[in-house]
Amino acid sequence: MSAAPEHAPRMAQLSLGDRLGPWMPLLLVPALVVLGFLAIPSTSSWLTLTVSGLAMGMMIFIMASGLTLVFGLMDVINFGHGAFVSVGAFVGISILLMMGHMVEAPSLVLNLTAVLVAVIGAMAATGLMGWAFEKVIVKPVYGHHLKQILVTMGGLIVVEQLIIVLWGPEEIYFTRPETLQGAITFAGAALEKYRLVAVVVGLAVFAAMRFVLRRTKIGLIVRAGVQNGEMVQALGYRLRLVFIGVFIAGSALAGLGGVMWGLYQEVVSAHMGNQAMILIFIVVIIGGLGSVEGCFIGALLVGLMQNYVAFLEPKVALISNIGLMVAILMWRPMGMIPVVKAK
Repeated sequence: MSAAPEHAPRMAQLSLGDRLGPWMPLLLVPALVVLGFLAIPSTSSWLTLTVSGLAMGMMIFIMASGLTLVFGLMDVINFGHGAFVSVGAFVGISILLMMGHMVEAPSLVLNLTAVLVAVIGAMAATGLMGWAFEKVIVKPVYGHHLKQILVTMGGLIVVEQLIIVLWGPEEIYFTRPETLQGAITFAGAALEKYRLVAVVVGLAVFAAMRFVLRRTKIGLIVRAGVQNGEMVQALGYRLRLVFIGVFIAGSALAGLGGVMWGLYQEVVSAHMGNQAMILIFIVVIIGGLGSVEGCFIGALLVGLMQNYVAFLEPKVALISNIGLMVAILMWRPMGMIPVVKAK
């Protein structure tokens, strides 16, 4: 009977932040959307920028989710992740260029089929490349972060040069499939069709990753491996094969993100993956290393921040996401939703 009076004061002493605990980061995205609404004078402009920011965030999430999984499970800092983005973009766009009759046809079914074939080809190519990259470059430096940074950065440079050899040094410009061009009007705002598609694809990827990680046996093994890899191996599971599978899946997701990012910009270059790595690392760091949910929230924050600030004060847009990262890390040094490993 005496436990309740002692427990009640302790609960009363908890701050609102302590009570909300891990749910606090979930409030940041709607809070930023509301701030954008208050700061942007035109409702139609705000809606356009919000959809654009969400689309950008979804594509960054797709590219970053594989990297955060690889770091969370394998403790590998892979600076070569951008190479998979670039290769995925070039393979996917090359396939689309070869399917010109389907891309230019005024048929949504034919256009989406062409994009699907390009995505499958890009993911297959980058998945295979990820298997070779892990076996040749990453495997010898497990447990040595400095060596990982050096060799994976070297791998990125080599892949970029191979892209130049295979596709040439010039940027490749192209147009999106016929039915994904242009915009639709909603509440006075112009919403680009492709960005709406990007939002749907990003949500689908996030939902699929959540389902696999939370509802399947392989997801349970992956999450357990993140928490305590030694225990998982002691139970008889071949964590090494799980490592390889996660690396391949992360590389394939980077390839998917590369195709989406290339269609978003309508131009691909050998260095596009390296350039995207800045935003990818910001998202992975502020989300919490190894956290898919944190990566998702972080990507949305980065996408929305980039678009809102670019509209309000273009000169500040370049450093806005750095400021966002500093603010979040001062609040939560381990990221918004960190994965706590067993000691």
